[in-house]
Amino acid sequence: MNKKVLWIALAIFSVVVTVSFCFQKIKSSSAGLPESVSYNYHIRPVLSDKCFACHGPDAGKREAGLRLDIADSAFAPLRETKGAFAIVPGKPEQSELLKRISSTDSSYIMPTPESHLGALTGYEIKLFKKWIQQGAKYESHWAFTIPKKAPLPKVSDRKWVKNEIDYFVLSKIAEKGLHANEEADKERLLKRICLDITGLPPSMEMMDKFSADNSEDAYEKMIDNLLATPQYGEKMAVHWMDVARYADSYGYQDDNIRTQWPWRDWVIHAFNKNMPYDQFLTWQIAGDMLPNANKEQILATAFFRNHKYTEEGGVIPEEYRIEYLVDKTKTFGKGILGITIECAQCHDHKYDPFSQKDYYSLLAFFNNTKEAGYEGEISTSKPAKNPILYISNEDRKNVLAFINSKDTGSLMMSVMGERDTLRKTFLLNRGVYDQPGEEVRPAAIPAVMKFDTSKFARNRIGLAQWTVNKNNPLTARVFVNLMWQELFGRGLVKTSGDFGMQGELPSHPELLDWLAVDFMEHGWNVKRLVKQILMSATYRQSAKVSEQHLKMDPENIYLSRGPRMRLKAEFVRDLYLSSSGLLVKTIGGPSVKPYQPSGLWEAATSGRGALTVYKQDHGDDLYRRGLYTFIKLTVPPPGMIMFDASNRDQCEVKRQKTNTPIQALVMMNDPSVLEASRVLAQKLVSEQSGINEKISRAFRLIVCRKPSETEMNILQDYYTQQLQLFGRKGLDAATILKIGEYPLNDKVGKNTSAALMKVISMIYNMEETITKS
Repeated sequence: MNKKVLWIALAIFSVVVTVSFCFQKIKSSSAGLPESVSYNYHIRPVLSDKCFACHGPDAGKREAGLRLDIADSAFAPLRETKGAFAIVPGKPEQSELLKRISSTDSSYIMPTPESHLGALTGYEIKLFKKWIQQGAKYESHWAFTIPKKAPLPKVSDRKWVKNEIDYFVLSKIAEKGLHANEEADKERLLKRICLDITGLPPSMEMMDKFSADNSEDAYEKMIDNLLATPQYGEKMAVHWMDVARYADSYGYQDDNIRTQWPWRDWVIHAFNKNMPYDQFLTWQIAGDMLPNANKEQILATAFFRNHKYTEEGGVIPEEYRIEYLVDKTKTFGKGILGITIECAQCHDHKYDPFSQKDYYSLLAFFNNTKEAGYEGEISTSKPAKNPILYISNEDRKNVLAFINSKDTGSLMMSVMGERDTLRKTFLLNRGVYDQPGEEVRPAAIPAVMKFDTSKFARNRIGLAQWTVNKNNPLTARVFVNLMWQELFGRGLVKTSGDFGMQGELPSHPELLDWLAVDFMEHGWNVKRLVKQILMSATYRQSAKVSEQHLKMDPENIYLSRGPRMRLKAEFVRDLYLSSSGLLVKTIGGPSVKPYQPSGLWEAATSGRGALTVYKQDHGDDLYRRGLYTFIKLTVPPPGMIMFDASNRDQCEVKRQKTNTPIQALVMMNDPSVLEASRVLAQKLVSEQSGINEKISRAFRLIVCRKPSETEMNILQDYYTQQLQLFGRKGLDAATILKIGEYPLNDKVGKNTSAALMKVISMIYNMEETITKS
C-alpha cells in the first residue's frame, strides 16, 4: 500500500471513529431521562444559566420581548418571528425554543455564540423536548411556595430510624444506591455534640461519665445537659454575629472604636433563654417600635446598625446614608430571607422576579430612621452613632442584667429609631444616590408573599410581622437550612444565602419543608430544632467513608455518613484554651485583645482615633473565648482570618473552607497554642503519674478519645527524643518555657516540662484535633 492510499485510509478511519463517538455521545445523552420532567428541578436551572440573562425578569436587558421565566410570555406569539411561538405545549416540533437550542447554525442557535453562555448539551436538549411533549407545565419557584408537610416516606430499615428526619434521609440514600453508616462510637459522638452545642471539647469528667453510662437515654441526657449550659448561647451567637456583620470598629479609613458588644451579649442571652425565633427577629427588626418598648427590645435593633460607617471629612452625607440603607436591605434579604435582593439595586433582577421597584420598596422600611450619613469628626468619648441607646448602671441591674460591664459608667450603642415625619423614598436610577426616579412606598417583596396592607403596616413593625408570618415561604426554611449547615457543614440547600433561581436546588426538598413547618408548629423553638437534628440517626452516623461512597457522593449530599469538618476559627481557639485549662469562661463583656504580631494595626491606620496602636490585654483577658476577640474591620485578627473567619464587613451566612499550609504554621507557632501546650504540660508533670499516663491524658483532653497503641508508641518515642535533646542542651528548655504570660511553675522539672510540651504541641497539630468527625 503506497503512502497516499495509507493516508486516505487513516482519514476515513478517523472520520468513522469520530462519527461513532458523536453518535454514542448523543445516544448516551438521552439515557437516564426522568419519567416526568419537572420545570423546577430540570428545566428552570438550565434556563437560569443559559437564557434568563436575555429572556428573564430584567426588562432592561430583555431581548425580542421574550420572557421565558413565566408561561404567559413563553406561550405568546413571538414579536420578531411571525407566526412562531417559543413554546407550544405538547408540540416540540413547532416550538421555536427547541429549534434554536438544537441548531448548529451560528446565526440561529441559542444561546448565541457571542453570549459566551455555551450551547446546551444533548441531554439538556432531550429534557426540553420531553418537557414540551409532556405539556411544558410551569411551576412556581419552589422557595416561593408555602412549605407543607409531606407524608413520611416508606423505608426498608425501620430499626435504623430514630425520628422523622431519618425517614426522608434513608429514603434518599436508598434511591441513590447508597447505604447508611453505623452509629459513631461514644467518644467521637460526645466530641461531636459538645462542639456543636457549646463549641467546646468535653472535659475528662464528661468523657468518663458518658462512657460509663449505658442507659438507653444516655445520649439524650447529655444533649439536654449541654443545651442548658450558658456556652450554648455563645456557640449559637457566632453564626448570628456573621449574619449581623458584628465588629468592634467602624471600618473605612479611620476605623475608630465603637461599642456594639452589649448587642452581642443580648444575642447570647436570647439563645440561652431559648427566645422563639419569630420574636428574636421581630425585636431585631422593630424592637424600638413595639408598644411601650423597653431598653432590651430597643437594644436588639442594633442588629441593623452593625455595618461600617465613615468618619472621613469631605464625604457627601446623603451618599453614605444611602449606602447604610443598602447594607441594611442586603442584610435583611440575605441573612433572614436567603435571597439576593441586592441585585435589584440598579436594575430589575436578572434571574429572580424582583423588580427595581420591589427593591426600593423594601429599602423604604429603613429609610425613616434618624441615622445620618456623616456626623462629624472622630470622638472617642462617643463610640456610637445616632440614634443612640444610653445604658445606665441601673439598667444593667434590672432589665439588662445580661450585659457584662467591667465598670459602672454609662454605655452607649447605635440602635434604630424612627423620625417624627415620614421621609419619602424614591427608586434611584442606576442605583445612584442623587438620581431619584419614581416615588415608592414601603412594601415587602410580592414574589415571596403579598404585603397585605390591611394586615401589615407600612413600617418596620409591618415588615417584621410579614417576615414571621407562617405563610411566608422563606423565613423558616432559611433558618432551618442554616441550622442544618451549622451541624452538617452543608445546608440542605447548599447556597444558604440564595434560595432564588440561581441558587442550588434542595437535596432533600420534602425534608426541608417538613422541618420548616414543624419548626413553626412548635413555636419557632430553636433548642428543640437543634435537639431534633442531633437526636436523628442521620446525625449520629459514623463519619467513615468507603472509597465507593466517596466516589459516588464526595460532598455527602445524600447524608450516608456523619458530618466531618474543621472547626470554625473561634472554636479552634476555644479548643486549645479549654483543653489546656486556660480558658476563662466569663460570659459577655467588652471585646479583648489577645496576642497578635506587632505592627499590624500601625501599618494600616489613618493615624487618628483610639485604634491606631494595638494594645494587647493581659491577665484573664488573654484567655477569653474566640467570639470575644476584638475585631477591627480594616485589620481583622490574623489568627482568625487564617482559619476563614468572617472579616465582618458585610452579611455572611456561610464561611469559606480552605486547607492551607499557613493554618498548620499557625498551630505550630501561635504563642497562644504554644502557651496552652506549656501550661497543660506543667499541670500534667505536677501530677503523680507515669509519663505514659500523662501523654494519654493529654491526648484525651485534646483529641477527645483514647489513643491507639500505634499513636502512643509514636508519642512516647518523640517524648524520649525531646527529653534527650533537652538533657544534652541540644534544645534550651528555659527558652521554650518562656512562651506566654501565664505564670511558669518553677517547682517542676524544666526538661520534663519542655519535652512534654513538645509532645502536646504535636497533638494540637493533629488534623483530627481541630476536626469534628
